[in-house]
Amino acid sequence: MSNHPDTARGRSAVSMDEDIDLHRLWGLLVDARWLILGTTVLALLLGAAYAFLATPIYKADALLQVEKKQSGLPGFEELNEALGQESSTAAEIAILTSRMVLGNVVEQLHTDILVAPDRTPVLGALGAPDPAPPGSPRPLFAGYRDSETLVTVKRFTVPDNLRGAEFTLAADDQGHPALYYDDQQVLSGPADQVLTSEDNTIALELGEWQYGSEPLTLIRQSRLAAVNNLRSRMEVEEKGKDTGILNVTLTGSSQARIQKELNAVADNYLLQNINRQAAEAEKSLEFLDEQLPELKAKLTDAEEKLNEYRLQSDSVDMQLETESLLGRLVSMEAKLNELKIKESEVSAKFTKEHPAYRTLLEQRRSLEQEKAQLNKQIGDLPETQQKILRLMRDVELNQEIYVGLMNRAQELRIMKASTVGNVRIIDAAAVSPQPVKPKKNLVIALAGVLGLMLSVGYVLGAGLLHRGIETPDQLEEQGIPVYAAVPLSENQQKLDRIVAMVRRRKRSKHEPIPLLALNDPADLAIEALRSLRTSLHFAMMEASNKVMMISGPSPEVGKSFISANLAAVLAQVGQKVVVIDADMRKGHLHRYFENQNDVGLSDVLSGQAEYQQAIHETKVENLHFIPRGQIPPNPAELLMHSRFKALMERLSAEYDLVLVDTPPILAVTDAAIIGQQAGTSLIVARYGMNSAKEVDVSVHRFEQNRVEIKGAILNAIERRASNEYGYYAYHYDSDKP
Repeated sequence: MSNHPDTARGRSAVSMDEDIDLHRLWGLLVDARWLILGTTVLALLLGAAYAFLATPIYKADALLQVEKKQSGLPGFEELNEALGQESSTAAEIAILTSRMVLGNVVEQLHTDILVAPDRTPVLGALGAPDPAPPGSPRPLFAGYRDSETLVTVKRFTVPDNLRGAEFTLAADDQGHPALYYDDQQVLSGPADQVLTSEDNTIALELGEWQYGSEPLTLIRQSRLAAVNNLRSRMEVEEKGKDTGILNVTLTGSSQARIQKELNAVADNYLLQNINRQAAEAEKSLEFLDEQLPELKAKLTDAEEKLNEYRLQSDSVDMQLETESLLGRLVSMEAKLNELKIKESEVSAKFTKEHPAYRTLLEQRRSLEQEKAQLNKQIGDLPETQQKILRLMRDVELNQEIYVGLMNRAQELRIMKASTVGNVRIIDAAAVSPQPVKPKKNLVIALAGVLGLMLSVGYVLGAGLLHRGIETPDQLEEQGIPVYAAVPLSENQQKLDRIVAMVRRRKRSKHEPIPLLALNDPADLAIEALRSLRTSLHFAMMEASNKVMMISGPSPEVGKSFISANLAAVLAQVGQKVVVIDADMRKGHLHRYFENQNDVGLSDVLSGQAEYQQAIHETKVENLHFIPRGQIPPNPAELLMHSRFKALMERLSAEYDLVLVDTPPILAVTDAAIIGQQAGTSLIVARYGMNSAKEVDVSVHRFEQNRVEIKGAILNAIERRASNEYGYYAYHYDSDKP
């Protein structure tokens, strides 16, 4: 084989084809089918376990209607219009989920008091008492019951800084309830009394006390935390558009509990609606009750002044024109007073910029102008007529206003008593018999799909990111000739597993490794080495000596396997071969030849033995072996000694081929030193383990030390679906120049 020109080595800069190979991706999935199947089945099992072991969640729903405000009682239309305005459905939903409504539910049902057994999660349930017998009443809120214990809490108060803290409720030596916090007793006493701490900051009142063998955890949540918990489980939506029909749902693990909670929410919402409507009438009624005594006093005073003036003036009669002015003036004053009352009611709801408020102000201004004109006409009357007109005006006006306010107050009392609100409960809370969570079939299906997607994604991602060599073409594209593609031997794998078991049992470091060339000479890996033997015959014709070095980029690429079996294959055709284990650090080539590694290369190079003492015969005729010897402290220095060069010259004179197995070049420099004494150098790369870039760097490292690499051996090729489409795994590269 001729040397590789610079143009050939320049091909190392050519990038690999980055196009997505669908055939290869499909092959990756086929190769990892058992991983994908196992992951999917495991995900299905985990999903099934969750679906059947998770606490079932039920849903309760209720239907409410927010009606438009009606005209109310007949004859009270103006009063109803003044007492309220329409509220939007969105506003009603906000009220329904407000802290005002939900807080009342929390206080009514004591959902802020949590009572549960003091157990470790999951494992604590194994030795727990049996549940309460079927049909026996169980406390839904602020209580706990099982076959041994029945405890309910009526009241439990703690300071704000201890809201949410865990207290322990147990029985003292006398069987009385005792409360502990941080292992310190806070209070204790008879169960039928209100128990308080010494500083009166903590109080506990129990309803029922039947203590078993298991302490209880007692927590007083903050009102806000309990409200937020209730709100997080509740959903409110309007059915349709502008229908005013609200569908309220509540989820939870207890059917009876969520039904009672939802009914309480609906009842409190209805009650606050009624109270809100009645509060408007109550506010107006309070205003009228304050005005009536004052008007009564004004009316009495006006009547007394009129009677007193008539006595003084001997009962002066009014003219017809004066009576007309009096009637108009009284009517005007009554209207002004009515507008003042309406203004006080409207001002409580709107600002002065509101259209309703501005309309009232304009009406009042117009009436005041008319009143001013009437007062001007009255000023033109005789003084006696003016005096009696004013006195009679005061009497009639105060009387009319007083009677009007009395009637208005009576109307408000009737309105307050008959208020029903504009909300009604159409359907009370009902709980679906089947849990809404978890949806077992859906959970299992999603778990399976997730497991499948994750495993497929992992396989494809690893395949796309993996840069390991899978075909000789990848090395050829880097300008590195491939002399042989050696398939992975299943027989050798079986033998290696057997040897590993024996080594573990015997704890032996020198347990022999069967030589595949002797145990199974028909193995395809050995056939590939025979093809390599043919290629080497022509490659070594131009070599400067008979020394051939076999190295690799990294450990565990199979150099020792290639060296031992290649040497055996060469010896079987009559060549006299000596194979040397030059990895004086971790070499194990002696195990292939059942050698104890007593005297070897390190002993010869250090001058402790003659080279004839290190040469050992093997079971293969014409094949000799030199083990690594004792591990030296300075392997690289020994290889640089003149004894190594002299050894190579002597062996070249005695043998047809000197095969040297070296350490990996990227780990240590030993291979670069050995390569300077070798006429032929090959590098071994392992399928799927070494990358083309890694091999290229190794070749470049040798070139820096003036060692020419003739080519590469791709070892341990696996027959996979992902590479069957691009390269036949058992190709024989025997036509190399």
